[in-house]
Amino acid sequence: MHILITGAAGFIGANLVVRLLKTESDIHIWGLDNINDYYDVKLKEFRLREIEKTSNEHPENSWNFIKGNIADKELINKVFSSVKFDIVVNLAAQAGVRYSITNPDTYIESNIIGFYNILEACRHNPVEHLVYASSSSVYGSNKKIPYSTDDKVDNPVSLYAATKKSNELLAHSYSKLYDIPTTGLRFFTVYGPAGRPDMAYFGFTNKLCNNETIKIFNYGNCKRDFTYIDDIVEGIQRIIHKAPQKKTGEDGLPIPPYALYNIGNSHPENLLDFVNILQEELIRAQVLPSDYDFEKHKELVPMQPGDVAITYADTTALERDFGFKPSTTLREGLRKFAEWYKDFYSEK
Repeated sequence: MHILITGAAGFIGANLVVRLLKTESDIHIWGLDNINDYYDVKLKEFRLREIEKTSNEHPENSWNFIKGNIADKELINKVFSSVKFDIVVNLAAQAGVRYSITNPDTYIESNIIGFYNILEACRHNPVEHLVYASSSSVYGSNKKIPYSTDDKVDNPVSLYAATKKSNELLAHSYSKLYDIPTTGLRFFTVYGPAGRPDMAYFGFTNKLCNNETIKIFNYGNCKRDFTYIDDIVEGIQRIIHKAPQKKTGEDGLPIPPYALYNIGNSHPENLLDFVNILQEELIRAQVLPSDYDFEKHKELVPMQPGDVAITYADTTALERDFGFKPSTTLREGLRKFAEWYKDFYSEK
């Protein structure tokens, strides 16, 4: 199997590559990433080293890395013309709700133009399955919970969410027009070792270690469906092997080979509870001293623009079609993160 994974140095992408190299046989992976400096490049370099290490341990498989931007149409066409890919997993994107408010250009470039380039490449170089990252952000301030992929999501509250909804619409049109099997994955608050520093658990840890104050938005009255990275990549691995099939509807018209799934823990955690568990695990891992004064370093503040009060995944479809449901508890996941953080930043 020949597979292209974009965003391969990113949090989800790198963990997916490692998992596939470890658990699949006769798999040949090409990873593409532009290694931008949205956050500390050293984390991306660390992930790439982990991939190289894993690849060396599994010589029956192969790993090739390409540095480049999916918004570079010429590069994408060159990559697709040089290798016949069976599967494409598009994880390259500009992430982050808050960053999209002040830096919209990069979201249009990567999430719209870049994804369009991938779709066009799959159109002219047919693949068995295109899997791509969407986000729970598309649900916006949807009042109905848990969030289902059957819900109407036409009112995004951030540009980031709008670009992800656009990805789903573009994928649907390409599935219908060109019979490209596509599956979109709405990820819910992914966390774990070597994650993104702009995510709350990582940013809070950095601030606490620097003796700074952490801001808890909506006065702590937010809930998040935290999903551990291992659950995310297991879900992706199962999905890539089962492309949606073209069917005929009750009206006799063709139904495009298009699917959408939530991947979330289906267990929203209160933000204040999350902070308490995080501080306990940081103390346990000796990232912070046992007498650390957390109350002194907490500040309850109003909701930020673009944020939502709750995320909550309905994973019924994922369970039905793949027999899989994320199950890692928040404490277990944060414990692994705290232990990794201790090791990674020990020199500092």
